[in-house]
Amino acid sequence: MTTTQAATVPGPGADAAAEVYAAYTVRSWYAHAEEIWEAGGPRLTEPLVKAVAAVVIANPFTGRWQPDLSVLTAPSAALGTELGRRAAALLGGRPVHSYGKGGMAGTAGEQEHVVACITTVFGDALRAAVGGGAAWISSAAKVAAPGSPLDLPLAHKDALYVRSHYDAVTVTIPAAPRPDELVIAVAVASGGRPHERVGGLRAADAIGDGLH
Repeated sequence: MTTTQAATVPGPGADAAAEVYAAYTVRSWYAHAEEIWEAGGPRLTEPLVKAVAAVVIANPFTGRWQPDLSVLTAPSAALGTELGRRAAALLGGRPVHSYGKGGMAGTAGEQEHVVACITTVFGDALRAAVGGGAAWISSAAKVAAPGSPLDLPLAHKDALYVRSHYDAVTVTIPAAPRPDELVIAVAVASGGRPHERVGGLRAADAIGDGLH
């Protein structure tokens, strides 16, 4: 399932969305979910679901050098909350086991403009929105043309050393980012890789301290 939604005024109770609209110029929201039943071995008894929620926003620093990027960073908790909420909902009621974040700047922008949107301010809000998380949130950011693929890394949300959950999900938005835009994205998954069998710390044995 992949959908792209035009920006609309948020309804009652959509506080994070309202903050996003107040702080950023939103062109569209994007949602993608993949439900995997076959992965090269026996058919899975339960599917692995990977999902991405993304937003396409105007880049206020297009084509110019700006030392202070706090205009992007300061309100980014709202981005983390709203994208986390949307991504988690795409799992269809399944709990979030792993997460990742990232984005793309259009060709008249900088990679740093994306990074400014997904710092700790964003990450802490994302964790809260997906039911908590003790682990570092893996990320990827780049400058790209419209329709370029973005590989978002995934890792266990409470124990980074859980090897079974090292994964990725690829997102492509055909018309974004335009040169003067940013795409900011969140990825989540309902479990680890299908048929994982290369050892390492198992999710069932993790203590959830962020690493182990």
